[in-house]
Amino acid sequence: MSSATYTFIKPSKEFITLCQAQITLLTQGLKADWSGIYLTQERKEETQTSLIPLLCSPQKREFYTSKNVNLNLPKVEKLLNGSISIPIINSVKLSKSLKTNFKGDHQIIDENKTTMSNPHQLVLPLMYKNIVVGLLVTRRKNPPWQQSELDQIETIAQTLAIARLLDSHQQWYQEQLSQQQTSQQQEHDRLDDLFHQLRNPLTALQIFGKLLLKRLHSDDKSATIAESIIRESNHFQELLQEFEVNKQSLKDDVVTLNTQSTRFLPSEQSLSLSVIRVTEILEPLLTSAKSIAQEKSIKLRIDILENSPCIWGEPQALREVFSNIINNAFKYTPSGGQVFVQVGLLSMTDGKSYQGIVIEDTGCGIPVEDQEHIFERHYRGVQETGGITGSGLGLAIAKDLVTQMQGLIELVSPTDETRNMGTKFIVWLPLVNSL
Repeated sequence: MSSATYTFIKPSKEFITLCQAQITLLTQGLKADWSGIYLTQERKEETQTSLIPLLCSPQKREFYTSKNVNLNLPKVEKLLNGSISIPIINSVKLSKSLKTNFKGDHQIIDENKTTMSNPHQLVLPLMYKNIVVGLLVTRRKNPPWQQSELDQIETIAQTLAIARLLDSHQQWYQEQLSQQQTSQQQEHDRLDDLFHQLRNPLTALQIFGKLLLKRLHSDDKSATIAESIIRESNHFQELLQEFEVNKQSLKDDVVTLNTQSTRFLPSEQSLSLSVIRVTEILEPLLTSAKSIAQEKSIKLRIDILENSPCIWGEPQALREVFSNIINNAFKYTPSGGQVFVQVGLLSMTDGKSYQGIVIEDTGCGIPVEDQEHIFERHYRGVQETGGITGSGLGLAIAKDLVTQMQGLIELVSPTDETRNMGTKFIVWLPLVNSL
């Protein structure tokens, strides 16, 4: 037997406070022996609604509901462990006629509130504009209910019904707003990531254009093409910088992005892993890195273990991870410094085998106070006020992608403690035989 799914909007603190005040009015003002408020919880699969007890005073349940109660809707069943189940027709929408018929010891209330055969217990639906949102139950043995008191109780019931509807609407709108804000934030993050990922190939394009121009004679026709490449890449970089300045206003206009073009970004679902040899991913990146090192007068050292074992990964994600970390190494290493890339470390952690890829530089290092936040989105720490521009997204993206590939990133900084400089990142990726 399949379990039912119910819809229930949790009442706010303000609504509960109002209910407490009305219960106090019934108990102290109208001398009710017992009063309780129940709220509807609708079952989606069927046209049936359960009543959830919200408040009662005093805290006991020595009262009853009749199997023959007729509020112009099907039967109220019976009280079991503080909950009442009643079938509701048309999603708890009722007609305006309000009649409660009881037998024997039970009371009868008609829609004109004029007759009552036994003044023991009143069961009033919390109903407004033909929508039932709960029940108000109140009981008094003596003295009998007077007409003015019945009018007041019905006013209380209607007040609670209106308040519950308004409260439910507000809660629903708040939930929708929260979902919309979450969705927008995800789109904003993906937009940030996409623009950030454009920076690395753009930087490489600029450097290649400059190197090409240096090798060409001024009268060479190809020199014009190289100059055009540099000019347009500079223009592209200006556009990216303008985006960084005005990105908040641009974000507000963004609704959707092409998911195919950003499928590897952190906000997407888990990556599909395959067997990969790390060197196949690194070789083209290191070719570009050699040109960058030449342009910036930085020494690039490479140590790759021959026949290194295969790992589990996703090619596009790995390119993004290594590209971000390598570009950061060159960005923060001054002229005359060194960047070291090593492949082939092996480690065993929690019963799994990993291959380590080291990217180390002799740059300014990462202060201790920044290290615990360095993988957070948009966090730049002391570099925020430095002369090197950035968005604080590269390491956050790298960390998220490595995590999706069931790997780890290790940070060591400074690597030269005597001079408080240098940074080392080790990307640990699971070996094929470890998962």
